[in-house]
Amino acid sequence: MPYSDKYWQKEEVLPKKELEEIQLRRLKWVVRHAYENVPFYRRAFKEKGVHPDDIKRIEDIAKLPFTTKEHLRENYPFGLFAVPKEKIVRIHTSSGTTGKPKVVGYTAKDLENWINLCARCLYMVGIREKDVFQNMVSYTLFTGGLGFHYAAERIGAMVVPSGTGNTKRQIQFMLDFGTTAIHCTPSYALHIKEVAESMGIDPSEIGLKIGCFGAEPWSESLRKKLEDSFGLKAYDSYGLSEMNGPGVAFECEEQNGLHIWIDHYVVEIIDPETGEVLSEGEKGELVLTPLTKEALPLIRYRTGDITFVMQDECSCGRTHPKIHRILGRTDDMLIVRGINVFPSQIEHVLMNLPEVGDNYQIVLTKRGALDEMTVRVEVRDEFFTGELADLERLKRKIENALREELGIRVNVELVEKGTLERFEGKAKRIVDLRS
Repeated sequence: MPYSDKYWQKEEVLPKKELEEIQLRRLKWVVRHAYENVPFYRRAFKEKGVHPDDIKRIEDIAKLPFTTKEHLRENYPFGLFAVPKEKIVRIHTSSGTTGKPKVVGYTAKDLENWINLCARCLYMVGIREKDVFQNMVSYTLFTGGLGFHYAAERIGAMVVPSGTGNTKRQIQFMLDFGTTAIHCTPSYALHIKEVAESMGIDPSEIGLKIGCFGAEPWSESLRKKLEDSFGLKAYDSYGLSEMNGPGVAFECEEQNGLHIWIDHYVVEIIDPETGEVLSEGEKGELVLTPLTKEALPLIRYRTGDITFVMQDECSCGRTHPKIHRILGRTDDMLIVRGINVFPSQIEHVLMNLPEVGDNYQIVLTKRGALDEMTVRVEVRDEFFTGELADLERLKRKIENALREELGIRVNVELVEKGTLERFEGKAKRIVDLRS
């Protein structure tokens, strides 16, 4: 049962002092749990010259070693688990495509915590018993499917576990079942819009009210495009397999930053180069320590995601801090002629231009010793006149807008709608041919 008509659990609105007391108590527990039950951590702590007894306040977490995705892969499959295999009731793996996947395990209590964290998120944006929730993400080893599935069921919504693909049928389900809320990647939502229009269906007449979008960085401009197209409110979702999956942080109805649940996570922002902890409001790499995970108690996990902590109080009444929407990833950041570029910056520019369609691709090449960036852009049908002068003007307009945002010269190639590949899961926007 929900705590109130506005909050799923009372922990969402606890006084900050009480939240910090819960954090410290749980931090002490998880550090000892990792040290006593995971040989990797016992060795790592000793190499650092630190012991669980040294954790006396939250700030002492900085004494502990980092964990990286490489550590998960080196200890594949179960080397970082802190409970016997017979206590594991489910495993998931990361959605990465290179090397060994990152394996995460759950005890029954871990799953219960995860369901309630995801339910906090969905309840926060208004999903209730009356809603029909269509879950259009993978239902295999990827965490995105089952996390929100069980949460929506826990709330009492009708769940349509449609998974990915077969977009025309997905749209038919929405119309037939009266879908009011969807969960998918933002790039797949754009594809749904395009397919609906090709079927002669106005996306705004499907009846959607709430869109939960995550698994890839996306821009404020794309939010506006999705909201205008479908007539819904679009909310940003943040999670990663190593922390459970979705449910780590989520926007409230204010749509200004994602509340991160600090009764279950300690949040740090570090300089990705030096590992130094940064001050509030400084942009850097997000580091998370889960506080309640029995099976996989990761210590100071480097997510690779770039953001910053927003400390302003939120009018929604929740006392948990907010992180800014993910700006990019340390491994997705492109360095072009010495300038740092995030794909989300390019998306932000493109989605603000009425002539630009829903798809684009970033191609990186070398010309001699210099990097070259070409952005292939689909043009909306009504602007693809075939007149060379019109296309040249549009090309220059996009190049100028990108140069102003990025600080470097970018080549633009205009292509017809339907030219570029579509994606049902995470979009693959970058083609790097420099090597």
